Amino acid sequence: MQLSKVSADHLLTQLEQGVLTITMNRPAKLNGWTMAMMNALKEVFEKANAEAKVKAIILTGSGDYYSAGVNLSGTLKVMAPRKLRQLIAKNNQALFEVFLGCTKPLLIAVNGPAIGASVTSATLANGIIASDTATFSTPFAVLGVTPEGCSSVHFPRLIGEENAARMLGKEGWKPDAQQAKSIGLIQEVVPKAELRERAESVIRQWLEQGQERQLLAGSELEELRAVNARESEQLADAFLKAAFLKHQAQFLWRKKKYVPSLVFWLLWGGRPLWKLAL
Repeated sequence: MQLSKVSADHLLTQLEQGVLTITMNRPAKLNGWTMAMMNALKEVFEKANAEAKVKAIILTGSGDYYSAGVNLSGTLKVMAPRKLRQLIAKNNQALFEVFLGCTKPLLIAVNGPAIGASVTSATLANGIIASDTATFSTPFAVLGVTPEGCSSVHFPRLIGEENAARMLGKEGWKPDAQQAKSIGLIQEVVPKAELRERAESVIRQWLEQGQERQLLAGSELEELRAVNARESEQLADAFLKAAFLKHQAQFLWRKKKYVPSLVFWLLWGGRPLWKLAL
């Protein structure tokens, strides 16, 4: 499958006997979801939907991490507050629509730690298998933001109200692979060295059984699309609150990422003037 140069720099693709394997390939950056990575995922999924030769899809990562999630410092910029809020809501909704809009059976093979949006988006697939090195973190409340990726509705159905509250709430519970399997977040754990082979076996079994694209836990597509739209608006509001902006500025400064940190400091410091622009 031919991708644009930017997308090819971020993803590896292999189409074999109807199975498209997509590998996020920025291991030095922990396969973080920059705008370039998110655009690459959008491109490859759209092409897979339109390609008759693609019967099913595996999504995985290279290196130690599956994905460190959305790189906020690479997606937020100083701009008029109304425009910034609209951009956040639009980009968040579009990210999860990539997964909701996938028309082929989709298996996520989590090769290592997964954080934030990379976890919630995975639950929008037909199924998830994981290596024994995987962990699953959705630290939204810890960061002072609201749930995304349909997790406010989909997580309680998938893993139960109590486990959803532990993962999405202030506790910020980060289950390992075996714990994730025990609560129903994923369906299988395998040694990391065997993950790719097992993923291919699972998805070929699906094809033999005639499995179609479906969502876990009995969720319906149109309902989750509405949830995604609502969560995206709520997330945009949360992102522009003072506490979140200050937390991100301080976090990036400690990481010596001074330019991105400055962006958040400017957004935080400019909040008293925002009401004039709203």
